[in-house]
Amino acid sequence: MTNGQETIAEAFSRTAPKYDAFGEDHPHLARLRGKVYAHLERFLRPGARILELNAGSGVDAVHLAQHGYFLHAIDIAPGMLARFQEKVERLDLQERITIQNCSFTELEKISGGLFDAVFSNMGGLNCIPDLSPVIRRLPTLLRPGGVVTWVIMPPVCLWELAEIFRLHPRLAFRRFSKDGTRSHLEGLFFNVYYYSPNFVQQCFGENYDLLSLEGLSVITPTTESKNLTKRFPRFYQALAWLDDRLAPRKPWSGWGDFYILSLRYQPKHQ
Repeated sequence: MTNGQETIAEAFSRTAPKYDAFGEDHPHLARLRGKVYAHLERFLRPGARILELNAGSGVDAVHLAQHGYFLHAIDIAPGMLARFQEKVERLDLQERITIQNCSFTELEKISGGLFDAVFSNMGGLNCIPDLSPVIRRLPTLLRPGGVVTWVIMPPVCLWELAEIFRLHPRLAFRRFSKDGTRSHLEGLFFNVYYYSPNFVQQCFGENYDLLSLEGLSVITPTTESKNLTKRFPRFYQALAWLDDRLAPRKPWSGWGDFYILSLRYQPKHQ
């Protein structure tokens, strides 16, 4: 790992005890995860083998395993992996989930045959300045016809841009920095990089065909907002109703707190 990755690993290890607690009683975050799972299930049948990048404490892997999928999950934060392993053992999911301490920039360390999908949720890939080391290794891991589903943070987030009206310009425009945005977690600092869907698709090249692109939390709050759904439930429901209808349509499909991008690996040259 690079020094930057070591910092990120330590930061997420430190926050591991709080991570699952934050997700509890968080209807908005539960809605977003549900939309990601529904998106995945459009392209993958139960029984599929999934490689999950930046798996964290295993929230997504556990859900997918309990719904019939097999996962090999990787992450670099020991604190997260420890909580993940405890869940696997407590829920008796050892036959459906395997865990490896591995960076997604070192995918050559993964063995065990080809996967039906490579999945990454909630912006973990936004922690690196260059996606090409990850993409370059995918053909050694994906079967032909396999699916890549990545949930990435884009430059355009309407909820954050609205912060300009509250006189918070730094927050409103933070995603537009070409050199990444300085972020901090548990007292440690690292850069976060925001990628447009067009840029990511260009990085993948001709061997990947677009399956679906949809915005995630286009006009509903960012995931940091935990209380709006409880304080203003009718307002939130109206936003969510509109959000669901805008998310698959341009230009909204590439905007939001995140977007979900799915591509099919179709090698043109063997």
